[in-house]
Amino acid sequence: MAMPEVSSSTPTASSEPADEIFLEGPRSRFEEFFTLLKVMRDFLRGFRALHFVGPCVTVFGSARIKAGDPHYELARKMGAAIARLGFTVITGGGPGIMEAANRGAKEVHGRSVGCTIELPSEQPTNVYLDRCVRMHYFFVRKTLLVKYSYAFVVMPGGAGTLDELFEALTLIQTGKIKNFPIVIMGTDYWKELLHFIETMSQRRMIAAADLSLIYATDSIDEAIAHIRRKAIEPFGLKRVAHPRRAFPWLGERGLSANR
Repeated sequence: MAMPEVSSSTPTASSEPADEIFLEGPRSRFEEFFTLLKVMRDFLRGFRALHFVGPCVTVFGSARIKAGDPHYELARKMGAAIARLGFTVITGGGPGIMEAANRGAKEVHGRSVGCTIELPSEQPTNVYLDRCVRMHYFFVRKTLLVKYSYAFVVMPGGAGTLDELFEALTLIQTGKIKNFPIVIMGTDYWKELLHFIETMSQRRMIAAADLSLIYATDSIDEAIAHIRRKAIEPFGLKRVAHPRRAFPWLGERGLSANR
């Protein structure tokens, strides 16, 4: 299997993760300015690597789930279904659910992309990627995973998955992004959370209408029908024979489907 295209940059000079340095409090004016330049560099690299890969559907989920687990297989089948629908599958690029979704896309000759993160303990990049861009800053990575997507699929996961789910939900709720569909899968795992969200509505902490922003199902067919109804039809998405041209002299790269 061909290795993915990888876009990365020189690691930070400090042994501390970039996010830790950024969030540790006020520093000298020069250090703050230098940090700003590094954040800009992360965004610029992400823009160049991902501008021509879409339209995408982002799949969130745990890195700890192993192949053979029912949720791994569900994510794998969902990745394939998303790719057949014409979308690029984009994930955090790691193992577990991310690997499963990317793998499903590759197995049906779809487009598969990862946006990984620099961590103190190295997280391996999965091998089912056509392109991979590595970020230093978590908030840059989260922004990119939202920016290029027309739908979000949330599989079982931990704190990071919850963060990504509620980030997308809050952006939609507050009108910062369009009303893109959020599909929660693995309902046996998420049932307490779904009940809690209903409780939030009952207690008037969120509007009753906000409940419609989330669609929970374990059916691939129902999930794909929801994405088609809420993403493809409202935004007029259609397959194009000739995608937009990338300019290599600007650091841009197109991405073709596998054959």
